[in-house]
Amino acid sequence: MNKKLLSLVSSNFILYIHISIAMVRKYFLVLFLLGCTFAIAQSSNEYAVHSHNDYVQNVPFWKAISVGVNSLEADIFLVGDSLFVAHDTKDIKHNRDLETLYLKPLLQVIELNVLSGKSIQLLVDVKSEAYSTLEVLVSTLEKYPSLISNEQIAIVISGNRPKLEDYINYPEYITFDYQSLDPVPAQKILDKIALLSLNFKKFSDWNGKGRLTTEDFEVVSKTIQIAHNFKKPFRFWGTPDSKTAWKVFAKMGVDYINTDHPIACAQYLNTLVKREYRNTVFSEVYKPTFKSDGEKKSAKNIILLIGDGNGLAQISATALVNKGELSLTQLRNIGILKTQSSDDFTTDSAGGATAMATGQKVPNRAIGVNDNGNPLKNITELLAKNGFVSGIITTDEITGATPAAFYAHQKDRSMTVEIRNDLFKSSLSVFVSIEDPNSEGKNKLGDFEMQASLDEVGLSKEKKVGFLFAKATSPAPLSKAVKNVLAFLDQKRKPFFLMVEGAKIDSYGHENNIGGIINQGIAFDQAISQALRFADANENTLVIVTADHETGGLTIPQGNVLKNEIEGDFTTDDHTGIMVPVFAYGPRSNYFQGTYGNNELFGKMLRAIDVIDQD
Repeated sequence: MNKKLLSLVSSNFILYIHISIAMVRKYFLVLFLLGCTFAIAQSSNEYAVHSHNDYVQNVPFWKAISVGVNSLEADIFLVGDSLFVAHDTKDIKHNRDLETLYLKPLLQVIELNVLSGKSIQLLVDVKSEAYSTLEVLVSTLEKYPSLISNEQIAIVISGNRPKLEDYINYPEYITFDYQSLDPVPAQKILDKIALLSLNFKKFSDWNGKGRLTTEDFEVVSKTIQIAHNFKKPFRFWGTPDSKTAWKVFAKMGVDYINTDHPIACAQYLNTLVKREYRNTVFSEVYKPTFKSDGEKKSAKNIILLIGDGNGLAQISATALVNKGELSLTQLRNIGILKTQSSDDFTTDSAGGATAMATGQKVPNRAIGVNDNGNPLKNITELLAKNGFVSGIITTDEITGATPAAFYAHQKDRSMTVEIRNDLFKSSLSVFVSIEDPNSEGKNKLGDFEMQASLDEVGLSKEKKVGFLFAKATSPAPLSKAVKNVLAFLDQKRKPFFLMVEGAKIDSYGHENNIGGIINQGIAFDQAISQALRFADANENTLVIVTADHETGGLTIPQGNVLKNEIEGDFTTDDHTGIMVPVFAYGPRSNYFQGTYGNNELFGKMLRAIDVIDQD
C-alpha cells in the first residue's frame, strides 16, 4: 500500500473513531436522560429538594436531575461578557460557564421531555455586581427562547440583587429570591418574588443531631409561619445537612429542603412515606404468671415460634408502636443466636431453620441435609421415636424453607415436589399453612385430613389433620391457628412439639416496608400470647421465641411512642448477619440464656425435655 493511500485510510479510520465516540456519548446521554425521566416520573414526593451549590457536585445538574431534585443553585460571576459558575473568583475556570453547566442541559431536558410535568427551579446566586451581571444574564437567556418560555422552568435570582423596586423592570421569566420577613411595599413587586430564603443560623444553632430545643422549635416554627404568609415557597439556607434535619424541616413545612447531598436527600425524602408508620391495630399484652418459669423440672411440651426475619430492630419497632410493649417483651430469659450458615456469613431461611431443627450448621438452601447432601435427623423425627406428636403452623406454604426444615430432606429449597413428598412421609400430626396450587380444594393431602376451618382442627379426633389459610388473607389468623392446633395436640395426651412461623415479617423486610413488618409483628405477638396462655395453663410447657435471621438491616431512628408512630430505615433488601434474640418461658427456660450458634438451640431443647439424641 502506497503512502498516500495509507494516509487516506488512516485519516478515515481516525474520523470513524471520532464519529463512533460521539455516537456512543449521544447514546449514553439518551439512556441517562431516559433514566432521569423515570426517576422524575417516579418522584411524586410532597417534599422539594434544593441542591445547594449544585455546581460543586462531581456531576453538576444531571446528578440532581436524575433523582428528581426540584431546585438547583448556581453561583455566577460576570467576567468580561461571560458568566462563570464558581464559589469564589479563584475557582473560576473557562469551561465552567452558566450556559455549559445549566442552560444547555436544561434545553436538552426540555427537548427530550424529561420533566414529565415536573417543575424545576434554577436559583442563580449572583456574586458579582447585580445590575451588570443581570444585564448579561438576560441577554444570555434570550438565546434560549424555548427555555425562558417554558412554564416548567423557573429562573430565580438570589445573592446580589437589584433594589426591590427595580424587580419589575426585568422580563417576566426573571423572578427573585426575597431574603427578609419585612412586608413587600407593592403587589406588583410581590408578584416578582418566587421564593423566600433565610439563614437558619440566625434562628438556631442546632447541628442536625437529636432534636431542636423546645425554645428553638417555637422560634423556627413561628418563622416558617410568618414566611408562608407571603404565599410563596420558603427555604432555609445554612441548615444542618442530615436525615434528621431533612425530616424535621420537611415536617415543619419548609418548602425547599436545602442540601449538599441531593441524591441522599431525595432518596430519603422520597421514601419517607413508605418508611413511616402509625399503628392502629394492637396486640393485647399478656402478662405471664411466671409460676413455672425457670423451674428445674423438665418440660413436657415445646412450642417454638420463629419470626422469619424478625431481628431485634423489628421486635423493638413493633413493641414501640404497640403502646411500648409486647407479650414477648414480658419474658425474662433471653439469649442471642449467631446465625451464620456453614457456607456463608449471611444465612438464608433454609440454612437457619435446618440448624435449629437438626443441630448442625448446613449450607444455604439445604433442607435437612448436611454439606455432603446426606439427610440429618430433625427434631420432629427424633421426638416421634420418643413418643411425641408434632405440628407445624406457618403463614408461608408448607413447602417453604423454614417449615420444610422440620420434616424434609432435600439438597435445595426449590425442590418443592420432593419436599411435599417428604411431608406425606413425615411424622407430623398436624400442619397449617397458606394455600398453594397443589393443595387447593383437596379434602386429603397424603394422610392429612384437611379441615374446613381452624375450629374444626381444634375439635378433630383424626390422627393427622391439616388446614389451609386463604392465600389472600393478610395477615393470616395466626393466633387462632395456634389456639386450635394446641387444642388438637393437647387432646392427644402425649408430649408434643409445635413449630410456629410468622413468615411474612421477612417478606416485608425484603420490601423495606415498615408498615408490613409492624402488621405482621403484631400478628406474631398475638400468636405468642396464645402460646404463653397455654404454657401458664399447662405448666409443663416450654415456649421459645426466636428468628432464623434478620432481614433488611432495619434501624428505627425516630418515632413517637405516645402516637404509636415509627420511622424505619433500611440498609439492604436482603438478609443480614446480625445476631437475633431468643426468648424462653417455662421449665428450664434459663437454659436459653447466653450467646451461642443457632444450631445449639437443638441440643438445648432436647436437654430441656430430657431427651437424648442416640445418634
